[in-house]
Amino acid sequence: MTENNPNQNWERQALEHLLLENLKETRKARRWKAVLRVLTLLVIVGALISIFDFHLPGKGMGVEKHTALVSLEGEISSSSMANAMDINSSLVSAFENEQSAGVVLRINSPGGSPVQAGMINDEIHRLRKLYPKKPFYVVVEDICASGGYYVAVAADQILVDKASLVGSIGVIMEGFGFTGLMDKLGVTRRMITSGSNKGMLDPFSKENPKQVEMVKIMIDEIHQQFITVVKEGRGDRLKDILDLFSGRIWNGEQAVKIGLADGYGTVDTVARDIFKAPDILDYTMKENFAERVAKRFGAEAGAAAGKVLVKTPDLK
Repeated sequence: MTENNPNQNWERQALEHLLLENLKETRKARRWKAVLRVLTLLVIVGALISIFDFHLPGKGMGVEKHTALVSLEGEISSSSMANAMDINSSLVSAFENEQSAGVVLRINSPGGSPVQAGMINDEIHRLRKLYPKKPFYVVVEDICASGGYYVAVAADQILVDKASLVGSIGVIMEGFGFTGLMDKLGVTRRMITSGSNKGMLDPFSKENPKQVEMVKIMIDEIHQQFITVVKEGRGDRLKDILDLFSGRIWNGEQAVKIGLADGYGTVDTVARDIFKAPDILDYTMKENFAERVAKRFGAEAGAAAGKVLVKTPDLK
């Protein structure tokens, strides 16, 4: 039997030690790699959710008796958050939920498109017929003017703050005229149309009195439609005053006195004192990041360019 060489034992032990250490490092590296992969996946999933996931109206349907809230903020327009499609979808979800004791539409809007405002008003009337026992209140914050008020008159009650701005029952159509500047610069407008009124209100052409009268008739008709909706919505609550439909705006205290509003209140006071459902659930659809980016760099650019030249009729 031969004795082991001490040098060989030492080399073998050192090699085994190195192999064990290397194995430990390899296992540790694998564990960290797995952890990093999981963390990376969680970050990616979180980013995707934040970008593409949107707020679903009525999210949290398991909530028991509550007050359903929908917010209408800013200019009423097909390209804004205050568009008829989103507001109406939010209202439908709010009315449909059996656990909602009542619906509050919180308005803070200076007005906007008569078409969008009319679509929201019509949908509110439809929903109130479908759910006649479910109260529907409008709460005005800073301003509820023109198209905002067009929407508000569909409510059972309109509540304001004493300093809120309410009314402006009128129609406006704006544009620009550059003909004087063009004459000074020696610029000539060249426009070819296949119809005598196709270039109506072109800002680079001289004003045509006949076309101006045509536009005046059109906005007067829209104004009358507005007045009819207000009278139908407010009924005998309206006081017979001379400039009620002149486009004038009132503060909240004045609005209550002349029947444009019913009293004072907030979302919280309606939920707590009137609906007896202090828990408030927000049904308002929210725009996600991807939609904001697409809107900012997409269709809105063209729409903004068009608005600079000639504006469509607005309830403002």
